[in-house]
Amino acid sequence: MRQLTAIEIERIKILTENSVELCLIEPTETGLVKSIMDATGSVRNYLKSKKIHDFGLQHQGQESKVQITAKLIYTDKSINSIASLYRPNTKNGDPRIWFKGLGNYSKANDILGIIEFDGILYVLNITQIDLDKLLNSKIHNPLKELIEEINHISNEVADELLILLNKIASQGPVPAMLKADTAIGRTLETLLGIDINSSKKPDYKGIELKSYRDKKGNRKNLFAQVPDWSLSKFKNSAEILNNFGYKRGEDFKLYCTVSALVRNSQGLTLKLDSKINQLLENSDKANIGDFIAWNLETLHNRLLEKHNETFWIAADSIIIDNKEHFQFKKVEHTRKPIVTQFDILLEQGIITLDHLIKRTPAGGALEKGPIFKIKPNALDLLFPPSLSYSLITK
Repeated sequence: MRQLTAIEIERIKILTENSVELCLIEPTETGLVKSIMDATGSVRNYLKSKKIHDFGLQHQGQESKVQITAKLIYTDKSINSIASLYRPNTKNGDPRIWFKGLGNYSKANDILGIIEFDGILYVLNITQIDLDKLLNSKIHNPLKELIEEINHISNEVADELLILLNKIASQGPVPAMLKADTAIGRTLETLLGIDINSSKKPDYKGIELKSYRDKKGNRKNLFAQVPDWSLSKFKNSAEILNNFGYKRGEDFKLYCTVSALVRNSQGLTLKLDSKINQLLENSDKANIGDFIAWNLETLHNRLLEKHNETFWIAADSIIIDNKEHFQFKKVEHTRKPIVTQFDILLEQGIITLDHLIKRTPAGGALEKGPIFKIKPNALDLLFPPSLSYSLITK
């Protein structure tokens, strides 16, 4: 899929802010003429996650075609359509999708959103339709009605946690529990009475806590996830360190950010392979190429597990008597990430990963990640809705 324009990104933000989960597809000129589109990995994952269709279980040939009720959303009306899902006998049976009437609805290379609700697939032309205008219109329209049905929010535990955070913030700057990048998280969890452990489950009654020093430009941690070594050419972090690490002071390490948009100084980049449903890390060294892999479904599940509901807690870092203190000051509250957005944001370089690997005294390698991070001010591309709270300070 091509890179999204600024307008298209803003329109996707509007949908995520309104709790709309969707996947994206881009019809080509040839596809519109032949009435055919590739069902990309993100589309297949979305349909499977919504229990609409699993291409992996579908046989090839027209006799195995599946048809699903669909609607094409216009500014003032919706047109009944039918989604055809099939795998042809040719070209290895690569999954295909088509919507009846799409040739009159879309131009080549428009970005279309596919939204499942109540067993129906809704198609929305994100390139052409002014979503902000429709949602702010006093006149009811198909998009506004659909979003009103989708929205749902619950606040009980969040209100309880917010009271506790306000009590902490009202104490003024609190001393850090240790000297480390992780000090802010450890300090806050201790103040909340949360046991420090390595559990992957959310921190407070189902709510994940992500605290950070409020510095402009800081990316936010989403989660850490080791590669699937069984799918990878390299079988451990030591191999990664041996091939791409560098000497820094007394340490031999690999601390770097890897993006799908550009190669970093170590020659590393990310690649999404929708045919095998994997995220790959690739080296520009010809003898290495793709060297580690993650199953995208594993990453999606990890995101859902970690961030079903999250408090992103910002604090000022203040030095008092040569010791770091934290003044907790604001919270951004997110719910239910739009899983299909994860792949899109990876492709767009908005979500990246960090390697944090260091040689151990015994000659092995210690990996603190890989950590998947999202750019600042991009949470509203992944999470709906985002609510902001100012904490009561002393």
